[in-house]
Amino acid sequence: MPIPTKTMKTALIAAVAAATGMAAIAAAPVAAHHHHSASHQGPNIVETAQSTGVHGTLVAAVTAADLAGTLSNPGPFTVFAPTDTAFAKLPGGTVAALLRPENKGQLTNVLVYHAVSGSVTSADLIALINRHGGEATIETLAGQNLTARLSGDTIVITDAAGRAAAVTAADVQTSNGIIHVTDGVFLPG
Repeated sequence: MPIPTKTMKTALIAAVAAATGMAAIAAAPVAAHHHHSASHQGPNIVETAQSTGVHGTLVAAVTAADLAGTLSNPGPFTVFAPTDTAFAKLPGGTVAALLRPENKGQLTNVLVYHAVSGSVTSADLIALINRHGGEATIETLAGQNLTARLSGDTIVITDAAGRAAAVTAADVQTSNGIIHVTDGVFLPG
């Protein structure tokens, strides 16, 4: 039975609050009672990101790249969603440069590097990491890989250039997939 929109928003806000707090909750599902059903109700990935209050840069980037329609499709997709603070860690001017119309292709490549086809839960990621000797390769929609490892109980994702970002809130269920909140931005190699 799908979680009503208000409950989803509350769960997501709790996840984001935890993500910006002290402890990482990589293995704790935020909406554990959600079961996938044929009637995909509730907010999709884009609507969910719009409602958090900490994904404004990501939403602006998705809009500038004309990806809102794609990420609103049935999917399912798994999106590693950097917070505004994560985008702010990039070198000065990076975000502004990516948002310029002439850099739309580059921006699109960066964004699809944060998306994976299918619904991949934190439990799926942890099982893959354990099955592959402590490191799992994830193929993104950009066609480039990310690497997932565990650091204690936290899932850490490393991009092609070796930049690592922690999953600070996992398993945020949406009507068309899953969001894992990250404290870093992945840049294609």
